[in-house]
Amino acid sequence: MDFETTQNKLNAVIKCNVEKLNAANSLELKSELVILNKNGVNNVVLDLTKTKYCDSSGLSSILIGNRFCKDTNGKFVLCGLHPSVFKMIQISQLDKVLLIAENEVEAMKLL
Repeated sequence: MDFETTQNKLNAVIKCNVEKLNAANSLELKSELVILNKNGVNNVVLDLTKTKYCDSSGLSSILIGNRFCKDTNGKFVLCGLHPSVFKMIQISQLDKVLLIAENEVEAMKLL
């Protein structure tokens, strides 16, 4: 499984288990996010600790998660960013839009 989701009533943590978040698996991430949104979960942590590369499809999935959470007055937090993934987020200026934490513990504090 490319993504593992754990959740309680209002919070969820999605662990990305792929080295590359790209067109091959971004639809699966979008599906996870849609399911959480439909179930009323509006605070999501996306843990990208195992991900070393992210392309525009991956960024699109991340932005969808961010939008779902914002639309329901929740928070979407990225954590565990590899330097190359963080660089991609900076280049696309999404570091000004997204909440980013060092690790899952810190991310949960932001919720």
